[in-house]
Amino acid sequence: QVQLVESGGGLVQTGGSLRLSCVASGRTFSRIGMGWFRQAPGKEREFVAAISWNGGNPVYADSVKGRFTISRDNAKNTVYLQMNSLKPEDTAVYYCAAKNFITGGYDYWGQGTQVTVAS
Repeated sequence: QVQLVESGGGLVQTGGSLRLSCVASGRTFSRIGMGWFRQAPGKEREFVAAISWNGGNPVYADSVKGRFTISRDNAKNTVYLQMNSLKPEDTAVYYCAAKNFITGGYDYWGQGTQVTVAS
């Protein structure tokens, strides 16, 4: 079982930056892939970025490529999402997710953190 707690959301102006953090409990963190997703009001939850267990192979949604960077610190059981050049369309609740070590699916989710980008 993995528990996830996100932080770092807030209100920022267009063009600004935020860094989200997600702290995970559990001893399997360093062996599992992690991801960030987001859900805007009235829209489906969408994939933002993912990173493998060792920090390699970061993958990004086209909408954030070149602006967002996912990283992790296994010693701190933490995954980060650095968000630069923020746009109003980035406004959403951002969720951290952890893969199930056995099934490979994103089975564990945080409670979400709100990011609002003012125009």
